[in-house]
Amino acid sequence: MFRRIYLDNSATTPVDPDVLVAMMPYLTEKFGNASSIHFFGQEAKAAVDKARHQVASLINARPNEIVFTSGGTEANNLAIRGLVESRVTSQNISEGLATGKGHIITSAIEHSTVKMVCEDLEARGYDVTYLPVYENGIVRIEDIKDAIREDTVLISVMTANNEIGTLQPVSEIGKFVKELRADAKKIWFHTDAVQAAGKMEVDVEEIGCDLLSISAHKIYAPKGTGALYVRRGVRLHPQNIGGHQERERRGGTESVPFIAAFGKACELAKERLAENSERLGKLRDRFEQGVAERIPDMILNGDSENRLPNISNISFRFIEGEGLLINLDMHGIAVSTGSACSSGSLEPSPVIRALGRNDELARGAIRFSFGMQNTEEDVDQVLEILPASIENLMRLSPVYSQTSPV
Repeated sequence: MFRRIYLDNSATTPVDPDVLVAMMPYLTEKFGNASSIHFFGQEAKAAVDKARHQVASLINARPNEIVFTSGGTEANNLAIRGLVESRVTSQNISEGLATGKGHIITSAIEHSTVKMVCEDLEARGYDVTYLPVYENGIVRIEDIKDAIREDTVLISVMTANNEIGTLQPVSEIGKFVKELRADAKKIWFHTDAVQAAGKMEVDVEEIGCDLLSISAHKIYAPKGTGALYVRRGVRLHPQNIGGHQERERRGGTESVPFIAAFGKACELAKERLAENSERLGKLRDRFEQGVAERIPDMILNGDSENRLPNISNISFRFIEGEGLLINLDMHGIAVSTGSACSSGSLEPSPVIRALGRNDELARGAIRFSFGMQNTEEDVDQVLEILPASIENLMRLSPVYSQTSPV
């Protein structure tokens, strides 16, 4: 029987049944606006407050340090724009500056929701340093230290990459920023933990970050909600103007059902973290070992050890990743050629190119990302289909036909 297998869990995850149960009352009888002072409103506010505690608990933060957003994109925008604009406004007032442009440090493999914000700020007069990641896909703390300038305002480096899963030295960065502050330098540290939260231990105190972004739909809750951790004392210029919600940091009526779902998902992620991490790591390893045994022209992208347990990014020579994606989909297997936010782009993945791979390998890269619903049977079925799909595509490749023996 034809059976579909979903291996694109880094793009989004299915809603957990327990999460669905938690949100349903706030779609029906508990429909109040959390800003209203009557019974219905306070019932909704209680759900938001509960979720705030649940989200905070997942990352070891205080509940009043959690700002609910519409997702990871808004969280990243609020973190970077909000921090920079808040600093500029403060400086202009206190120092009478005509302009308040500064310097931002980020990496070459950030998600587009960080990269494009930095590019936009660059166009507005800020300086941005994009740090390399080398073949293992990891930023070097030495490069960050060398990039610091007198006007550096913000360092934004992701916790884990969304395409190759590599983990960045965020705790080292946080320690370094703390040392800079001891020398009276006003520098803040933001990390995009959208892919990491719920799949590995994420502790804002251990990391030492000032701002941290997470998203609901990566951890088995509905799309449309996320959160930004804002360390106590960090000032942000709000990006959503027009309401007093979220302690004046994000205007707009709270999406109570989705926030309740997000909170439940965080609670479950914390409870199941060790178990799920171990199981997903075993599935990924089983898959990669099987691929290596069956397909000689494969290259693992990123670090083989220092990475998330659920992501495997592999380049297959002599093929186009889009072609393989379509071929696998015809066999019921859903994968990705990279970030879902850049789907449709004809350019090679900038993340894979940042590893030093050529265009051929960047275009032949496929991300397989495993989730709670996946099984060993899923892995084995993919291993049966994948080699034949690649072989068929290789036969169509003019590059392969020129290199293969007659």
